[in-house]
Amino acid sequence: MWLSLGILLLTAMLVLRETAANRCPPACVCDNIRTHVLCLNRNLTGIPSTIPQITKKLDLRGNSFKVIPAGAFLNIPYLTHLNLQHCKVESIKEGAFRGLGRLVYLNLASNSIAFIYQESLDGLSSLQQLILEKNRIEEIQLGAFSQLGFLNFLNLGENALVYLPDMVFQGLQVIKWLRLSHNALHVLGNEAFAGLPTLRRLSLDHNELQALPSEALSRLSGTTRLDLGHNPITYITEEAIDMASLKHLFLDNAALQDISHEAFVKSPQLRMLDLRNNQLQGLQPLAGPGSVAKIRLAGNPLLCSCHLCPFREWMRRARVHVEAVCAGPPALRGQQLELLRPLDMRCGDHPIGAQPSPSPGPPAGQPKKAARRKCPENCACSLDFQHGNCENRNLREIPQGFSSNTQLLDLRRNNFRAVPRGSFPGLKGLVSLHLQSCKIAMLQPGALQGLEKLVYLYLSDNNLSALEAAAFDGVPQLAYLYLDHNSFTRVPRGTFRLLPSLFSLHLQHNAIGQLSEGDLAGLEKLRWLYLTGNAISSISPAALSHTKMLEKLYLDENRLGEVPTGSLRGLPALSELKLSKNPIKSMGIGAFLPVASTLQHLYLDNMGLEQISSGAFAGLGPKIKSLYLENNKMSHIPDMHSFTGLEILNLRDIPFHCDCQLLPLHRWIDKLNLRVGATCGSPAKARGQKVKFSTIFQTCPGWGRDKATGASPDKATAASKPSKQKRLGKSSARGSKKSKA
Repeated sequence: MWLSLGILLLTAMLVLRETAANRCPPACVCDNIRTHVLCLNRNLTGIPSTIPQITKKLDLRGNSFKVIPAGAFLNIPYLTHLNLQHCKVESIKEGAFRGLGRLVYLNLASNSIAFIYQESLDGLSSLQQLILEKNRIEEIQLGAFSQLGFLNFLNLGENALVYLPDMVFQGLQVIKWLRLSHNALHVLGNEAFAGLPTLRRLSLDHNELQALPSEALSRLSGTTRLDLGHNPITYITEEAIDMASLKHLFLDNAALQDISHEAFVKSPQLRMLDLRNNQLQGLQPLAGPGSVAKIRLAGNPLLCSCHLCPFREWMRRARVHVEAVCAGPPALRGQQLELLRPLDMRCGDHPIGAQPSPSPGPPAGQPKKAARRKCPENCACSLDFQHGNCENRNLREIPQGFSSNTQLLDLRRNNFRAVPRGSFPGLKGLVSLHLQSCKIAMLQPGALQGLEKLVYLYLSDNNLSALEAAAFDGVPQLAYLYLDHNSFTRVPRGTFRLLPSLFSLHLQHNAIGQLSEGDLAGLEKLRWLYLTGNAISSISPAALSHTKMLEKLYLDENRLGEVPTGSLRGLPALSELKLSKNPIKSMGIGAFLPVASTLQHLYLDNMGLEQISSGAFAGLGPKIKSLYLENNKMSHIPDMHSFTGLEILNLRDIPFHCDCQLLPLHRWIDKLNLRVGATCGSPAKARGQKVKFSTIFQTCPGWGRDKATGASPDKATAASKPSKQKRLGKSSARGSKKSKA
């Protein structure tokens, strides 16, 4: 009996496998022994319907699905691994993954998904790894991960996330590693990471965080590794890292100028601290984490003077291995900090054991220690005197009495109204000054006098409407100037002649109405100019003549009625130009010719463009990497075959008229390995169809001959070109760094 039963079972298995083999889609390779199916790079536009039911691993990389429809995988319920990389997926319909209750691995990397909706991932109750990197995700709805109770790895790297709301990861009860690297995050909700008790590693590197999100991080009591490198963080305050289990902290390649000696007192398990490639000249002994074994400081401008001796002594006593090389003084440049003796680390001619005579001395009866540790009332200063913080103290006057060693001074959110002459005496070493949101209406001449090393000046969100010519007297090293969100109605003319080192100028979101000749005089080294969100309706042809090194020019969200072609002459280095959201209705021949040899990123989206001359893009070609034309009104665009270096092309929400005149565009985008989004707006029978896949072009003269002979699109359609009067060429472009658009 048992023999008969075994024969029956074996027969059933053979029949099942034979049936499975017969069901294998013709574009795929099926391994029914291992239950694997591969359908790689077959240009499939839909999920094959005849995949064997017994399949456990399905690889669909390199196809063109655009949309994952509801119930797409209901016929293969035993699936455990699904790979959908490079499939041009733009959206996931509700119920797309229902029936995949056994799936443990899902890879959706390198697609074009913009939103993760609440129901997008329904049905994946056993999923353990979800990879969503290299999409363009900008929003995640609450509850999107609520059913992924077994997920242990979530990769959201290289997307477009700017903000994380509270409880966005709710439901990830066993998550071990959350990767958010290479986004544009600068705001995190205080409860963004709440409910993640098992998270061991959080990657937030390569984002736009300007300060540590301390409140959000404090919810991560079990996290042992935190990656925060490559964020523009300048200072770490007291008790900034409150993470009881943290062992490895990466803050490399940030913009750190100072770290409080009590920054890590609430992270007692910290063992390794990576601070490479910052702007630290020194550190104080670290309080709190008694288990620190290694600190990486390579690439910092460390000054191995007597002021660094307490830190050197602390690392010796605590047996902390510190990777650090001295940048100064000259006699010690290039030497390892660990190998120095206290006698080597001097201040002037005085070894650490001897006190140099102060000049002037402290008042009689006052201890020398107290005299050295100066800090104004109502402010907080780090013990190494390199940072002063008076943020949101309701101050009405600039406080005085900071240590001369101060490098970063934060005075945000006070009520100064005016910054009088000589407001910062004795701060010759100050590098960064924060005066945002202080209701400042006047910056008096000489207000910044003496700040010879100032590099960053933040005056955003104030009431400034004018600046006198001498307003920036005394700051010759200033490189980054933030004047955005003020009340300027014109560029403060003549003000920038005293700023020969200015690299980046932020004037966005003011009320500037025009750019005139001489407005930017003195800015010979300017590289980035931000004028977004003003009221600029005209630009003088010579307005930008002084900024010959300009690389980025942001003129989006203004009132320009035409491309400022004449103003672009004399900008031999311009690589990025933003003209989005200007009321430009048409573009003439050679609109970008003055910058055609260098331009890489061009933004012309959301402008209401109705007509583009066939020669508007004359000169542009292989150098262009990013073109954004979405949300305009033209029905055709000119020949773009010269754009061979494209990495991003967006033609969404343009009402293309799909006739034979558009045949060259149809053929061109059919050959591109890019998500384009071009859709027919007319005629009625083609409305809503993708230009790339529309069959309406099959009636055009030369269609069959081109398919048969491989003739070039231009030759195949030469006979079908309309007269010059009827031709309507159109094109535009929008670029992103990413590098930061």
